[in-house]
Parts: sequence; C-alpha cells; structure tokens
Amino acid sequence: MLQNSKAFSSFAVNDIQKAKDFYGKTLGLTVKDNPMGVLEIQISGSSNLLVYPKPNHEPATFTVLNFPVDNIEDAVNTLIEKGVAFEQYDEQYLKTDAKGISRDNGGPSIAWFKDPAGNILSVIETKE
Repeated sequence: MLQNSKAFSSFAVNDIQKAKDFYGKTLGLTVKDNPMGVLEIQISGSSNLLVYPKPNHEPATFTVLNFPVDNIEDAVNTLIEKGVAFEQYDEQYLKTDAKGISRDNGGPSIAWFKDPAGNILSVIETKE
C-alpha cells in the first residue's frame, strides 16, 4: 500500500523566520512559504521537507536530516565559512576532529550541526 508513496519528512522549529533564513540563506536551499504557516524546503533529488512552527518546541536528541555530500571536507569548510558551528564529540564510540568530523568510525565520515531551533542535522560523505 505505501511502498509507492512519495513520503516526506517534517519537523518543528520554535522560530519560523530564523528557520527560513538558516535553511534558505545559510544552507542555500529553496524555501517556500506554505499557506498553512509552514516552510516547504525543496531539496533536489529528494521529497520536499516541511518545517512547522511549534511554540513549545524541544529539539530531538537524534539527527532529523542528513545531507549526503561527495566530499565532507569541502562541505564542512563551506558551512564553517557561512557561520555554521559543528558539534564536537569525545565519547568512547564517537569522536570528532577539530572541525567536528567523525572519521574511521566503521562507517562513512559524518559531521553534525544544529539549526537555530537546536535540531540536529548532518553532512555525510557518500562515495560512489
């Protein structure tokens, strides 16, 4: 029944204008206002994403959105230049370098950052 559905994701933010500026200006995504008071974010090659306002928003403690990239070094450097701060982890099974990139963790290289509402996002290197 759902296997052919064009599923999409959504998540909450506490300030829709800050989200619009961050996703549109900082990340360079196409962001459109939706009549229901939500943002529709268009990501090439993916289903659209809906971001909705929630006054009592509490950010998730997990990654809500992953951006596959060809070169994590380039992606992280570009986002740092735009003012994005990457998360730093120094845990037994999760360590990041000075830029916030987790490498050689048994999987692809990945770096996490937060949107203005505290939602966790990532860039993840995919080699084809």
